[in-house]
Amino acid sequence: MASRTKSSTIQVAFLVTFLSTHGIFSDDTLPIPADKAQLDTWFNENVGPLDQRKSTIDPKLVVAEEGAKVVKVMKDGSGQFKTITDAINHIPTGNTKRVIVHIGPGNYNEKIKIDRTKPFITLYGVPENMPNLTFGGTAQQYGTIESATLIVGSDYFVAANIIISNSAPRPDGKKPGAQAVALRISSDKATFYNCKVFGFQDTVCDDKNRHFFKDCLIQGTMDYIFGSAKSLYLNNELRTLGNDNEATVIVAQARKSEAKDSVYSFVHCDITGTGTNTYLGRAWMPHPKVVFAYTNMSSVVKKEGWSNNMHPEYEKSVRFGEYQNKGPGADPNGRSPLAKQLSDEEVKPYITLDLIEGSKWLLPPPTPKV
Repeated sequence: MASRTKSSTIQVAFLVTFLSTHGIFSDDTLPIPADKAQLDTWFNENVGPLDQRKSTIDPKLVVAEEGAKVVKVMKDGSGQFKTITDAINHIPTGNTKRVIVHIGPGNYNEKIKIDRTKPFITLYGVPENMPNLTFGGTAQQYGTIESATLIVGSDYFVAANIIISNSAPRPDGKKPGAQAVALRISSDKATFYNCKVFGFQDTVCDDKNRHFFKDCLIQGTMDYIFGSAKSLYLNNELRTLGNDNEATVIVAQARKSEAKDSVYSFVHCDITGTGTNTYLGRAWMPHPKVVFAYTNMSSVVKKEGWSNNMHPEYEKSVRFGEYQNKGPGADPNGRSPLAKQLSDEEVKPYITLDLIEGSKWLLPPPTPKV
């Protein structure tokens, strides 16, 4: 009896291994390829359509996607709504079906908030004529995180082919409360495909929970990606509007303790812009965790790369990592000792979808029928 049980266990183990390696089970741990030319193939193989993944994806998401509907927002009145806010207000609290808000071209001067009680919302624009969601809120008026043009608390949120901007003027360092957020995302399992986010200081408040950004442009000056979420940034452009006379910072990660499950991982990104005085990140809080891998860093990145933010007591608790980056701003010579050049083994957790458990909720970019 014992022998038969052992034999059955071996057979089951073999079957699980076989099925896993042949794509029946989703595998979050397959690493993002080092060759950027293979990125789209890797993504399509690992983030397949819903009808191929119903047995492994979040059941609530399966139900939501199968009942998806589209509503249209058009400034000229040819849709069901003229404003995005009206379309969001029309979605019932506690909805369980995907609602794709198809937004026509133009500038939508609105301050938009999507509450956590309204999950499964998609904001979609046509790639060739992306709508611009814009507002000029500042920290002085609303407080920093509430100043955002788009505030999302909705789980399973998706944005595709939209521009999100804050039109407030660039802070001059003198006027208090001039920070102006374009996007604040605090919901869980949120995705951004081919979006452009424009601002200056504090452009994106990547606040908390799990997020995925792919093929996006994020532009700013100081701390223009900040917060304490657990996010994977894949193939994005990070554009710094800097100069040679004052420092600019891309990332201010707000991890407050070693126990906090929070990290920003930037993989196959491009750091562009102006000036030569940009830090990749600074120790805003005592335990920041940030990784850049396979990223092309232009000369906007200063040689030190990282800052303790005048907190030498944080130097033992920061977790800044780099792996196989390239470009003039990626030279490890002269790098701050705050950063570690990661080994192949050390970088593994940060270059897979498993970082955000993506196989359970990520879907390909939407292509709604309208």
